[in-house]
Amino acid sequence: MKTGGKLIVEALEANGVDRIYCVPGESYLAVLDALHDSNRIRTIVCRQEGGAAMMADCHGRLTGKPGICFVTRGPGATNASAGIHIAMQDSIPLIMFIGQVASHAREREAFQEVDYRAFFGPIAKWATEIDDAARIPEIVTRAFSVATSGRPGPVVIALPEDMLTSLAEAPDARPFTPVETRPGAEEMARLEELLGKAERPFVILGGSRWSAEAKSWIEKAAEAWALPVGCSFRRQMLFDHLHPCYAGDVGIGPNPKLAAYIKEADLVLLIGGRFGEMPSSDYTLLKSPYPDQTLVHVHPDASELGRVYRPTLAINASPDAFAEAFADTGPKAAPDWSVETERLHGWYLDWSTPPETGPGAVQMGPIMSYLESVLPDDAIMTNGAGNYATWVHRFHRFRRFATQGAPTSGSMGYGTPAAVAAKALFPEREVVCFAGDGCFLMNGQEFATAVQYDLPIIVIVVNNGIYGTIRMHQEREYPGRVVATDLKNPDFAALARAYGGHGETVEATAEFAPAFERARAAGKPAIIEIKLDPEAITPTRTMTDIREKR
Repeated sequence: MKTGGKLIVEALEANGVDRIYCVPGESYLAVLDALHDSNRIRTIVCRQEGGAAMMADCHGRLTGKPGICFVTRGPGATNASAGIHIAMQDSIPLIMFIGQVASHAREREAFQEVDYRAFFGPIAKWATEIDDAARIPEIVTRAFSVATSGRPGPVVIALPEDMLTSLAEAPDARPFTPVETRPGAEEMARLEELLGKAERPFVILGGSRWSAEAKSWIEKAAEAWALPVGCSFRRQMLFDHLHPCYAGDVGIGPNPKLAAYIKEADLVLLIGGRFGEMPSSDYTLLKSPYPDQTLVHVHPDASELGRVYRPTLAINASPDAFAEAFADTGPKAAPDWSVETERLHGWYLDWSTPPETGPGAVQMGPIMSYLESVLPDDAIMTNGAGNYATWVHRFHRFRRFATQGAPTSGSMGYGTPAAVAAKALFPEREVVCFAGDGCFLMNGQEFATAVQYDLPIIVIVVNNGIYGTIRMHQEREYPGRVVATDLKNPDFAALARAYGGHGETVEATAEFAPAFERARAAGKPAIIEIKLDPEAITPTRTMTDIREKR
């Protein structure tokens, strides 16, 4: 006989879990007690449940294995909902366990009681509650399967307090078996036929369930077919940006030349992604439901094929399995479009070269050029949401897999907790977080988690004293009528030191490089605050331009 708490931990161990992210709560003390005896699972204590869920999301994003977080009932669960929404929109495997009120108090609006099936049902792939401790191995193993199969996503499991302390006999937990979907020979032959007839094809990579091997296979196939390739919004780590077939980011505000090319393409091969509102430029690059282009859509979840776009050829396969099969194909003759592929790559290189000037004393262009010159190819870049992120997405050239932690859902506050999780996963690699001032202060308290676990991340806070994206839209739609977008911020460098980290302030471009090197040498978590002129709202337009030329 074992307690429910012990059975939970054993089920996690059986499924290969080596760390969890949590904010402790009295509602799941029995699990915490069982974790005390685990020599396989590292427990990382976070400062807010949203940060814990975002760390679990980044874990799943970089490894393909479900990130695990534990939160307490009521406010703990509602705080964590931001991370669940990110994982759902971004198709990331995640399992969140929530302490629940005891069974005898259910449906009386007990202290911090929430109906988690109802609350999380619309934003999770599966939300359930375990009433019988004997069923823990069954339900936890099912959770791993649901979170990783088809289109991955978050699973939420509520744990009644009395269930966790009850004794039960249960079979030993066994690891789940991943489900792989592979393309058929007929589908691959049809794809080769369509490519053979195409004159202006284009490939878009997106979604999850990728691996380093799949990235290599796709690069091999792209080279064999001389195919131009773009990465969907915040999925840039799926293709080497210096590969001669790379054409650029298909995200918010893409290169206009690239956007025009995609609209005029006669075949689009969409692999792994859903191509939602942001990467599709509000469904203009591919029209819904009937694209102008011949569409070949590859996705591991059959329910996503035809849901938004009606494809000419639908292939129900994971990116891994498809990439492996595609790498074994090739054209019968050199494709006529190879010159166009070279031209697209040239456009990308021009587009991704940072500007040397801009308004104010700090120039972000030279700073990005410096970072490109010193960061290793395996450095991990994380960020949340805001105009500052444009500098990363447009000007950082991603080379390797598992180097990007950024939410396609557009959630602010993601970068810092993601950096903590990334550094915990890959302590040998450099981890750099970009955050706006508003973005950092949404989950900046997780910097304390980095200090507690000696995780020397570098957080670059781009401080322009405003909610920049909202101000940009405000000035465009209601010029001169500023309200609710100004911020009065702390001294971020002093805040870093108060937490026990290293702090730097940059007020001129030339100060950044030595500040970054000092942060690197400090050997502890660091914040570099960049004092950016709010006029430098985008790499190409000033706030005044937006206000006066709307």
